[in-house]
Amino acid sequence: MLKKDELKNGNRSAEASLQPSTTASTPSTAVDSLGDKLNAINLTSVASSSLPSKGAITTATTAPVVAPIDDFDMNDMDDPLAGFEAQRSGIKDISLKEQFLNPTDANIESLQTLLAARIREGSGETLFEIGVEEDGAPMKLSEAEYETALTTVKTAAAAVGAEVAIMYEKNAGLSAGASIVPESKDKEDEDTAIAAEPSIAPTADVTDQSTYKSSYVMIRKTPKSVEELLELRVAVVGNVDAGKSTLLGVLTKGVLDDGRGKARVNLFRHKHEIDSGRTSSVGMEILGFDAKSVPVPTMSHGRNAPWDEICGKAAKVLSFIDLAGHERYLKTTVFGMTGCAPDFVMLMIGSNAGIVGMTKEHLGLSLALGVPVLVVITKIDMCPPNVLENTVKQLTKILKSAGCRKIPMFVKTHEDVVVTAGNFVSDRICPIFQVSNVTGEGLDLLKNFLNVLPISQKYNRDDPVEYQITDTFSVPFVGTVVSGVVMNGIVHAGDQLYLGPDGNGAFQMVTVKSIQRKRLNVPLACAGQSASFGLKKIRRSTIRKGMVMLDKETTPPPRGCREFEAEILVLYHSTTIGHKYQAMLHCGAVRQTARVLAMDKPDQILRTGDRATVRFQFLQPAYLKVGARLIFREGRTKGIGKVSKIVA
Repeated sequence: MLKKDELKNGNRSAEASLQPSTTASTPSTAVDSLGDKLNAINLTSVASSSLPSKGAITTATTAPVVAPIDDFDMNDMDDPLAGFEAQRSGIKDISLKEQFLNPTDANIESLQTLLAARIREGSGETLFEIGVEEDGAPMKLSEAEYETALTTVKTAAAAVGAEVAIMYEKNAGLSAGASIVPESKDKEDEDTAIAAEPSIAPTADVTDQSTYKSSYVMIRKTPKSVEELLELRVAVVGNVDAGKSTLLGVLTKGVLDDGRGKARVNLFRHKHEIDSGRTSSVGMEILGFDAKSVPVPTMSHGRNAPWDEICGKAAKVLSFIDLAGHERYLKTTVFGMTGCAPDFVMLMIGSNAGIVGMTKEHLGLSLALGVPVLVVITKIDMCPPNVLENTVKQLTKILKSAGCRKIPMFVKTHEDVVVTAGNFVSDRICPIFQVSNVTGEGLDLLKNFLNVLPISQKYNRDDPVEYQITDTFSVPFVGTVVSGVVMNGIVHAGDQLYLGPDGNGAFQMVTVKSIQRKRLNVPLACAGQSASFGLKKIRRSTIRKGMVMLDKETTPPPRGCREFEAEILVLYHSTTIGHKYQAMLHCGAVRQTARVLAMDKPDQILRTGDRATVRFQFLQPAYLKVGARLIFREGRTKGIGKVSKIVA
């Protein structure tokens, strides 16, 4: 059984070592350790893996984690962190424990600089472990020393404009009389899931002096304005009747369901959705957490709090993209997954129905796009134990299959939440929650997990502006409004940008007269943020989904393309794919029919499992970039690939 305290990442890099426990008292019949399982599949070779640090810092960033501090070049940055290396160089021999327990001005200043750097690396937040040195050695803090260390961290965090919230506290010491006792587990389940943290069962010989205290704390910066608000986009997918809209209603509205769909009514956008109980469009809901990691109340004066009120109190906002589960609306679901640029995917599975219908389709779509997946098993209050057990076994088998190669981790405690969230940026970890929207069981673990989720994607604010349009509106007294995601750069109100391509592949210059984020007016929108732009002197009829807005300094002036080449893999096709074959192609916000012109196969034919470089032709010009991921489908035919060349 793996002890979570053995997860190490001394230099906070993408390489992580997992050491299985060697405690003599561990029963030999216990399941294989998590370390053995991860080493067996060579997790450390995965380029995108990032495991939480055993040192004092666990940074909530994507993999690969930023370079070690000594490699930073901040001489050109005009901020308090510019002299970070110089400030740290004189205190290398001072341990964190010494800085925690001896809060002199120099030690406090050192911690301030360290926390500020970690917060910046984590895009506004960081997960910090008190009780462990940077090299992974335990500090062995007593109760009084731990309280002193916590006070010191809070003082340093307050100086950099951040708040500290305790995510999990533990007594990590063992005496000679203590033993490691694995959690009870049926023999049948030993090869289906990775067990959680072994419980520590102290005997009568254990005294208070033999234990030491440590904790994980979330340090989150308090935003000075809405434009500094942290944002994560989570796409919610799963088969029809899996409980997607109901769970979002429970999470975002703060009320439990009555078992008949009461919680989902406020999420629907159309009358036929209310009548049928099935989502047919892309819905949006938000859940806010303040700087102290407390959920922002969603009810105000007996009514649902508006978005601007929630965002005004929040430091971090999760935007849930509620997608359709019915096969009839697959095109809408794929567009939501590609165009809205989700950071994570939450796959919903009804425990009573199991993995049926579109569940595998949506899981495969997530894997094709390379988006991390977490699984939520719902309706556990009404599901018989044997049916739930079969669902869990079926899910674990699929996740471990050669097509997925995921590591299922069942989250049952708050310590599991913290450790799994730190590992989640890896392509291999798949957290699994079991919840009930009626009784509320498991919802606290899911909320805590969403709170500590790190920013998974890195966007570059220094690159030229690129904004993908996912929807258009005509607002009275405002004019034409477009919504989408800023992929690169920073857009200010009043900026002039290229908009296109039109039917001829040309771009025109437009002016952004106003910007809104989460229904709040803001002066600017940065890379990675979803925003709406009010445009001057342009008709809505001239804009369509899939268009982009680009920096006016773009050289040469941008043009739309009709033909491009892509390296593709055919996942399934009942017969053969040849010349003039047409399919619906999704690439970012682009969604339109494309035709096959040529391929690098001698017989000019593709079958299931074939790889090839194929030249496609759009019916209308579109804006594509080399390296962009694409998905094409037609009926049950599916294929994935990457754009390799823009032809014309």
